[in-house]
Amino acid sequence: MIEELRLVTERKFPAKRKFLDRFFMELPFELVYTPKELDLNEFPEMRDVKDSPILATAIMEGIDVFLTGDKDFLVLDVETPEILTMKEFLEQY
Repeated sequence: MIEELRLVTERKFPAKRKFLDRFFMELPFELVYTPKELDLNEFPEMRDVKDSPILATAIMEGIDVFLTGDKDFLVLDVETPEILTMKEFLEQY
């Protein structure tokens, strides 16, 4: 996901890449990995089924905050993780 974020940032907002790099350097975070096999029926349904393993992993790993610009995640009604845009995250934290 981090690599996808970097690619999207580079493609859509190349002038913002330095801020993304600084964000990753300054904030502590840990990497989690999506299992190869998941029963996606145990998790909230998503419009884009390719995103389902990402949401499932975030829930299984107990992620506190999930940062995204993807509207398919932003419209979800889940208690945890808290799903925010980068702008919302920076305003709240």
